[in-house]
Amino acid sequence: MSKVSPRYTEEFKKSVVSLYHNGKTQSQLHEEYGVSPSALARWIKAYSEVKLDDNTVITARQVKALQKRNALLEEENIILKKAIAIFTPHSDKD
Repeated sequence: MSKVSPRYTEEFKKSVVSLYHNGKTQSQLHEEYGVSPSALARWIKAYSEVKLDDNTVITARQVKALQKRNALLEEENIILKKAIAIFTPHSDKD
């Protein structure tokens, strides 16, 4: 017989992370809500908020998405620079 992990809503996960940031320990949250320590650690990593200089608040998940988007844009930029170098005519003075 296999043990199936319960599914938690995103709202629940965010609430538990909020409790953690307000002083509850991971072991207290594990005992009170029955969430595994590894799940708690993942949720804390994913849903913890970062406050930027302009008072914008973003989560670690949003930071990861922005990093992925940035890498994609950098790759596209390199490709475009190479295309410009190939298709730009060179003068005899160069």
